[in-house]
This record gives sequence, C-alpha cells and structure tokens, in this order.
Amino acid sequence: MKESKLLEMQNKIVALTNVMQQIINEISHLRELSVGTLETVKLLPGYEEAIEKMKSNILEKEKEEKKLEV
Repeated sequence: MKESKLLEMQNKIVALTNVMQQIINEISHLRELSVGTLETVKLLPGYEEAIEKMKSNILEKEKEEKKLEV
C-alpha cells in the first residue's frame, strides 16, 4: 500500500476516534442531566400518586391486550 494511502487512513482513524470521544462525552452529559432531572421530579408534590397512576394504566393496558389475544 502506498504511504499516502496509509497516512490518509491514519487521519481518518484519528478523526473517527475524536468523533467517538465527543459522542461518549455527550452521552455522559445526557446521563447526568437525566439523573438530575429525575431526582428533581421525585421531589415534586404528587410524584408518588403519578407513579401509582402510571402503574395502574400499564396494568389496564396489559389486561386489554390479553383480552384481544384470546
């Protein structure tokens, strides 16, 4: 393989490595933001009631799906 081709491939690998590192950093930031948002929402009044309502809605949907399958 020509040296110029090898250098081109090396530059592409470096560029891809930089892009992947940026993506990893972004994912880490999003995770921290998500966890912080969740912890904030947990402190809001009515959080427990909302969770219970969501659970009951999920159970109702599962029951309806089972009825449709039979």
